[in-house]
Amino acid sequence: MEEKIVYYDEPGIEHTAQTLELAVERARARGIRKIVLASTRGETARLMAERLHGSDIQMVVVPHQYGFMAGQRFPPELVEELAAQGHVVHFGTMLFHTEHFYGNDTPRVMADLLRSFCQGMKVAVEIVLMAADGGKVNIGEPVIVVTGTGRGADTAIVAEAATSTHFKDLHITEIICKPLRTRNVLPPPPPGEKAGR
Repeated sequence: MEEKIVYYDEPGIEHTAQTLELAVERARARGIRKIVLASTRGETARLMAERLHGSDIQMVVVPHQYGFMAGQRFPPELVEELAAQGHVVHFGTMLFHTEHFYGNDTPRVMADLLRSFCQGMKVAVEIVLMAADGGKVNIGEPVIVVTGTGRGADTAIVAEAATSTHFKDLHITEIICKPLRTRNVLPPPPPGEKAGR
């Protein structure tokens, strides 16, 4: 099987529209009925809801957990608006930010490992576990996961969902798109080109 992966030169919000389109396109191509989407302030969730209008695809939005930052930035009125459209917003525990609670570095190490792919990959794994822990997706259910670097969306994957207690059952089966840069490190140049941009 051959499939296209889109790589963005840089991470960022400017890739949101294309990332959402690619995610919906792949969901339709695979017959996937749920898209798990990270959205802190609600803008990305609104944009995806527009694209899903009239479809049979449900969106599970996962914002920051309460207490992660001062106040909750996801608008409460948007929770109700999305619910009226058949979508759900799930506020769960951000699993890769629990090292102070459990007293070990495992969550941070896992987060750093996943960031070696890109920031969005770390968030993608985290939110699909959160969604499954909250009963919004089932263990083994194929889902599209959409995340970003900071704001907007620049990363999308296909995954088989799992709960945090069944972590070994989580499988990333396809990468739809991602930025080439991981954090602040430039990718190596193609053969024959000099480093730097």
